[in-house]
Amino acid sequence: MSKRILVVLTSHDQLGDTGNKTGFWLEELAAPYYVFKDAGAEVTLASPQGGQPPLDPKSDAEDSQTDETRRFKQDEKANAELAATHRLGDMKADDFDAVFYPGGHGPLWDLVDDKDSIRLIETFIAQGKPVATVCHAPIVLVNAKNSEGEPLVKGRQVTGFTNGEEDAVGLTDIVPHLVEDALQQCGGIYTKAEDFTPYVREDGQLITGQNPPSSALTAKTLMAWLEK
Repeated sequence: MSKRILVVLTSHDQLGDTGNKTGFWLEELAAPYYVFKDAGAEVTLASPQGGQPPLDPKSDAEDSQTDETRRFKQDEKANAELAATHRLGDMKADDFDAVFYPGGHGPLWDLVDDKDSIRLIETFIAQGKPVATVCHAPIVLVNAKNSEGEPLVKGRQVTGFTNGEEDAVGLTDIVPHLVEDALQQCGGIYTKAEDFTPYVREDGQLITGQNPPSSALTAKTLMAWLEK
């Protein structure tokens, strides 16, 4: 039976008070989407507000394109799914085998404390299912609790967008949370590779990837987990 994977995207499109737009990062959706699809998985897209989630315009720039992003942009079915994401509040962990969160800066504002997202993550963990996040998306873990009521990431191996990477893109003073700091503040055992190189940590049901180049590897690690 094919695996059912819920992919949760941000609905937030404002980059602080810069007047610039943000959202989800295209590569972090496109690369995992095809890892899942090509492995025969069923993919369901959701976002807090439902409908078309905002795309970070920088991830759509020519220098951010990959084979997967080009494939996605030419994929009418994928774009139709993206234009009509389900409302996150309607999603139930019972209906899926795993959940995956792409990054982009948007989740730092909306998914970090979204009650539906936190409830879903906690339920996936309680049901023994994996939760995978990449780049800025590990921020969705910081307010989730384990069955003992402690931070979900406490004592767990995790990674995510580094302080150095945030500095490199010039947004350290604009974002409401630094992923590296936030994961450490709630007890996560945070490690990282060199900036902008692929790096993934797997600890029990938690799978985290460091940055955009880690997105396909994070998705492959999730599929390998599901095949076990």
